Amino acid sequence: MQRHLFHQNPDQFTYLQTTMAKQVVRASKFRHVFGQAVKADQCYDDIRISQMTWDSNFCSVNPKFVAVIVDASGGGAFMVLPLNKSGRIDKSYPTVCGHTGPVLDIEWCPHNDNIIASGSEDCSVMIWEIPDGGLIKPLTEPVVMLEGHSKRVGILSWHPTAHNVLLSAACDNVVILWNVVCGEAVVRIESLHPDLIYSACWNLDGSQILTSCKDKMVRILDPRKGTVIAEKEKPHEGSRPVRAVYVSDGKILTTGFSRMSERQVALWDPKNFGESLTLQELDTSSGVLLPFFDPDTSIVYLCGKGDCSIRYFEVTDEAPYVHYLSMYSSKESQKGMGYMPKRGLEVNKCEIARFYKLHERKCEPIVMTVPRKSDLFQEDLYPDTIGPEPSVEASDWFSGKEGKPILISLKDGFVATKTKEFKVHKSLMSTTTATSVHQHGDSTEVNCLQEELRKLKVAVEQLTKRVESLETKNS
Repeated sequence: MQRHLFHQNPDQFTYLQTTMAKQVVRASKFRHVFGQAVKADQCYDDIRISQMTWDSNFCSVNPKFVAVIVDASGGGAFMVLPLNKSGRIDKSYPTVCGHTGPVLDIEWCPHNDNIIASGSEDCSVMIWEIPDGGLIKPLTEPVVMLEGHSKRVGILSWHPTAHNVLLSAACDNVVILWNVVCGEAVVRIESLHPDLIYSACWNLDGSQILTSCKDKMVRILDPRKGTVIAEKEKPHEGSRPVRAVYVSDGKILTTGFSRMSERQVALWDPKNFGESLTLQELDTSSGVLLPFFDPDTSIVYLCGKGDCSIRYFEVTDEAPYVHYLSMYSSKESQKGMGYMPKRGLEVNKCEIARFYKLHERKCEPIVMTVPRKSDLFQEDLYPDTIGPEPSVEASDWFSGKEGKPILISLKDGFVATKTKEFKVHKSLMSTTTATSVHQHGDSTEVNCLQEELRKLKVAVEQLTKRVESLETKNS
């Protein structure tokens, strides 16, 4: 039949072959993405990784440092290592050890590669400044301590565009938005979550918060009003934890479990929360799937706690919307995972993602690469990406001002620099160090004084305009 069609009409035969091939294999420039572990001498060995059973990443990375939560006697600690300090880590290497209880989550500030936040079982959130080059002695005094939760703090997330705005969620079922510079809890969302909060994150411009809760509800919140914009009951039928993240075009991707304890991934349109755009079953493993989304490539990576693999999917506008690409597998199961911001990748090697996998006593970088023969900059792989510059200050954002992410080009690579905002941030934090750590209530007084100063400036401007108008009338 095919031979007959070829002799009758070769053009139609070629068209049919192409159409059938498209139906079998979906065209995508990321179809051949492959993951690869770095060489042994580029790993970080002999790290006492925390044995806590909390479902957090236990690791956070940026273009300067990798931070790992570690076991510590008499309190909580985490280790901060410069990226170039690979190999065996000495047991006496200094740690950040100011918490009195185990550390549950850590998160680098997206606008300052030397600032990191930590949440702990001691109910506090601490902000730390790491010197360039790393620590030479244990760090015990935070630059700011944030106290407002009554139970252990297990979730931290920095605002993507507003400077010095931090979200924290704890086992008291409360979400707090902090103005870090003042050490002040500006917004408390207390009554919306009746049970444990499993995950909380911002959308791309920080105008919404997405949470998942043990009451089997996924909620979209207005962060400043503390109200529910939309919600979905039972995105997954199972009773195990659900994770939710924003993906392309404001859609929401969730990971959870079916009634038969099968792991699932689903995609939702918040404009129509009734039915999922797609719901796919993956396997019967018990580990919670941690989703990481890259807005530049629309690829979501699923890393399961206790798994030996990283799955990656491409999110598109075509059904089934979440397309399986491939999977990286290794022999060691992962206890945690850190995800490198796009500006920290090696663009000359067509690297589109890098993970820092924790297993046993090791932190092992995993590199995701698109195979290309050319050494030239691949513009289709690296569109302008989110840079470290904030677009709005904390006080302005809390007052209602929005800010879109400021994008940068990676054509010539990214070079970390100290911005003007970092200097202002640093000086303001130093003025509140003693008050925030030792006399936390005084931070409110500092904030009130700043507000009074602002009002005085406004009054002076009004008086100046009045004097000018009177002088004009007299002349």
